[in-house]
Amino acid sequence: MRCGQRPAGSFSSGAARLPRLRYGAAGAGLLRRRGGSMEEREGDVRWDGLCSRDAAARAAALEHLGQAVLRRGGAAAAPRVLARLLLLAKRCPFRDVREKSEAILSGVQELGIRIPRPLGHGPSRFIPEKETIQVGNEDAMMHTLFAESFATLGRLDNVTLVMVFHPQYLESFLKTQHYLLQMDGPLPLHYRHYIGIMAAARHQCSYLVNLHVNDFLHVGGDPKWLNGLENAPQKLQNLGELNKMLAHRPWLITKEHIEQLLKTEENSWSLAELIHAVVLLTHYHSLASFTFGCGISPEIDCEGGHTFRPPSVSNYCICDMTNGYHGVDDINASPTTTESVCEVEALMEKMKQLQECRDEEEASQEEMATRFEREKRESMFVCSSEDEESAPTRDVSRHFEDTSYGYKDFSRHGMHVPTFRAQDYSWEDHGYSLVNRLYPDVGQLLDEKFHIAYNLTYNTMAMHKDVDTSMLRRAIWNYIHCMFGIRYDDYDYGEINQLLDRSFKVYIKTVVCTPEKTTKRMYDSFWRQFEHSEKVHVNLLLVEARMQAELLYALRAITRYMT
Repeated sequence: MRCGQRPAGSFSSGAARLPRLRYGAAGAGLLRRRGGSMEEREGDVRWDGLCSRDAAARAAALEHLGQAVLRRGGAAAAPRVLARLLLLAKRCPFRDVREKSEAILSGVQELGIRIPRPLGHGPSRFIPEKETIQVGNEDAMMHTLFAESFATLGRLDNVTLVMVFHPQYLESFLKTQHYLLQMDGPLPLHYRHYIGIMAAARHQCSYLVNLHVNDFLHVGGDPKWLNGLENAPQKLQNLGELNKMLAHRPWLITKEHIEQLLKTEENSWSLAELIHAVVLLTHYHSLASFTFGCGISPEIDCEGGHTFRPPSVSNYCICDMTNGYHGVDDINASPTTTESVCEVEALMEKMKQLQECRDEEEASQEEMATRFEREKRESMFVCSSEDEESAPTRDVSRHFEDTSYGYKDFSRHGMHVPTFRAQDYSWEDHGYSLVNRLYPDVGQLLDEKFHIAYNLTYNTMAMHKDVDTSMLRRAIWNYIHCMFGIRYDDYDYGEINQLLDRSFKVYIKTVVCTPEKTTKRMYDSFWRQFEHSEKVHVNLLLVEARMQAELLYALRAITRYMT
């Protein structure tokens, strides 16, 4: 695959040329006011100006940065400063910033000070770096997207570098996330990042927790809150119950849970604030799924992303190996075998046969309902042989309560939860309008993101072209909703068992329900002949289907409370 071009063999959609991300002057001003990710001081070192789209402003900022770091024999070169310079040298979309950062690091090294080097190889532990878009080698369209993202967020993170396999989706994702975190809305900025921390911590996602701890502090959040949820305001503590149910058992949410949040006197939430919080919680629960599902690596300037130890002769040391990082991309590669090629052919043949059966006869409503209940029941028994209970680490678990509360199948031990009929309460007919009414524009942004993920198609599967993949995409989406008890009356759930084999179901269920247990073995074991871009698209479907399922349960409860 040539970097900066549409990945070959992806069943996701070729994006039209992207418009500029329309964050606007207000968003940029907000970032400056809040001291955005790059706009802060560390001793004599200032980072502001590096995110500017103006080359002259960047040049002045770089000159000041170089002088600050190298003066007094490199005394200002604290490890944190050097790690950030390494990040800029490797991940900044502006060439002048990359080159100057590299030169500053070389100058520090010449002073006899050890400089860091990246740990790992690329933005994902599952995808060889040579198959991802390389910063600096992207085409004009990709560069515009990278530059807008960097100028607005102050960083080009690893999630972005993996999502950019599908730039049309990435643009929608970044617009939505920016609106939720930085534009006008019911919740103050520090609450937004703290809720992101709470949500990511439910899945022990230290990657997202670390990013939002930094952002929380940058917008003026109280560091004491980071010592544990019990140190946050009671209003946020009250959100803990809804957070854990949304993350693990959304079917248990009732209008009584909503009432408790809205009617707790001085610590009560307004309806608009609650909608904002619910969208943030579901966004970060599903983003944790993407982070684990695609094996996102730690950011270069974060813990686990760099080391000050010198490389060994073979260019990696044993400590890298024990942390799951390898010096050879081929270790990550899945070999092409006759069996995996046959797997693609067999899947395409099943799709053809199912289409012919659809054309010949249609199952009765009773039979369709029976097939749904059978698939829902069978989904409870889909689990990995690697499935083990893992205790959350203290630094993440402190952000939420009741660490023993996790995913449970909704019909276990005889406990029955009624099927959620999409015809009775759907995103299109009910959820969309409720969100848009209480949090203007967000319903539209979410709707656009759902549709892009669901409809993306290049009409290719692995090495095959001109393939209609709509049947396969619908099976993936509906299987996820089926695991959450959501049924579409017009869908034949018998198709799921025909199209999704066991290894694929294990991967889907793990990434959606217990993402922290996802392994590279699971990622490699499904669709072995498909491109990495296609597996990333699968993850986009998982992210959006999961988010919509959580939203449907929460919004239905809010609607019932309001009526």
